[in-house]
Amino acid sequence: MRGTPQQIIDKYNQLARDAQLSNDRVAAENFQQHAEHYLRLLSEAQREMDARREEQERQNRERQAERDRERTERQERETVRQSDPAEAPQPDVMGFAADAAAPESGLVETPESKSPEEAEKKEKPARRPRARKPKAAPAATEDAPSGNGDTPEAAE
Repeated sequence: MRGTPQQIIDKYNQLARDAQLSNDRVAAENFQQHAEHYLRLLSEAQREMDARREEQERQNRERQAERDRERTERQERETVRQSDPAEAPQPDVMGFAADAAAPESGLVETPESKSPEEAEKKEKPARRPRARKPKAAPAATEDAPSGNGDTPEAAE
């Protein structure tokens, strides 16, 4: 016989019924024994498959639990690293004395940063009027080209 185990069991049960209807007790018993044999094989194979499936599910659950633990630990480390000020990038320590820090820091000196004594020392000098530009000599104007048309114009 050919087919799946369940089909073979069904076929032997059908043959056993046919033999019983024809009053052949020996053939009916024989077919029933074959059907029971295949039924035992089928149930054992199903138990093995169930056990294998359960084992795989257990392993998958363990792997997933391990991944979850690792993810949680990683997130905790990241939050600790972010919240721990010692782990954060540290600024360079610089002195705040106006005399020493001003040339090194590269910052613009503001009136608020000066001490009151320095502000009195460095008051603004009085403004001087702007120097006038000397008048142009008349000879310089004669050398300049005039707009009488002697110079060529740009071609279009």
